[in-house]
Amino acid sequence: MDGSSPSPSSASSPASSSSVDADGLGELFWTVARELRHRTRDALTPWQITPAQFRALSVLIREEPQRITELAEHLRIAPRSATEVVDHLERSGLVERRPDAADRRATLVGLTGKGRAAGDDLREARQAEAGRFFGSLSEEDRQALAEILRKLVPAGDQAVKRG
Repeated sequence: MDGSSPSPSSASSPASSSSVDADGLGELFWTVARELRHRTRDALTPWQITPAQFRALSVLIREEPQRITELAEHLRIAPRSATEVVDHLERSGLVERRPDAADRRATLVGLTGKGRAAGDDLREARQAEAGRFFGSLSEEDRQALAEILRKLVPAGDQAVKRG
């Protein structure tokens, strides 16, 4: 034995014998995800809100108020980045910071009335764009795609797996 190991490309595996290799599948997935992200961004433009800001609003709609650190965990971003998202949403009048009654040193972030209403409008716009994007697929294809994607969702994201 010479101590060398086969390279990933030379190793025999079930994935390498399939008609679509993992790299090609990954590229195809990222191309579709990028297109959906661009369409979503464009659908949110009238509200002058980014997809990241929309995601923060969505989290707060489901569960508010929250500390910025909790919001950052939900969004899977650094607390500093979450602070920037909240700053923009606060300047837009969509969220407000409130003192945490349980810990005077902490601050909570919650929706304003304007934020709650905008969240509903934004969700409708995003859903409409997703409907147009996936509209070329048959109902059967959409169901199959949803089933496949749910299998790939990490175990901790149960809300995504159910919806």
